[in-house]
Amino acid sequence: MEQMVLGGGCFWCVEGALLGLRGVTEVIPGYSGGHVENPTYEQVCGKRTGHAEVVRVAFEPDEIARSTLLEVFFTCHDPTQLNRQGNDVGPQYRSIVLYADQGQREDALAAIEEMSEAFYDPIVTEVSPLGDFYVAEKIHHNYYQNNPQNPYCSLVAAPKIAKTRAKHADLYE
Repeated sequence: MEQMVLGGGCFWCVEGALLGLRGVTEVIPGYSGGHVENPTYEQVCGKRTGHAEVVRVAFEPDEIARSTLLEVFFTCHDPTQLNRQGNDVGPQYRSIVLYADQGQREDALAAIEEMSEAFYDPIVTEVSPLGDFYVAEKIHHNYYQNNPQNPYCSLVAAPKIAKTRAKHADLYE
């Protein structure tokens, strides 16, 4: 079992896109990359904690390669937007890979290099060492799955998730 921490805008979208991937056993929304201990959603949205909305993905590397997981991650958001995803603006929405070891760092940089051909603008994804990961409040867990009628979910998350699942249909259970 391995874990990676990834952020690509609102964690509801990234969580929804990664859930159901063959080999992924758990996706937990949270906060990381900042300087405030035990931040709340409201604090992170206040843009003064330094944290990004992220997900901690647990996966079986013999079932889904780290490179494949990263490819799906780069499909479910726009890694060329600095500190934003569409109308979600602020450092908490930055594209980020928080690596736990040198292998994850190297794979993240390789994925950025490989995926850069798919984008017109340069990829601005931050690649930084993983510090503390703080689990988000329970209301944010499985948010898209539990709240599909929510306007944000139907108008913003659903298209991102649908695009990701269509492109990588063979990877989902």
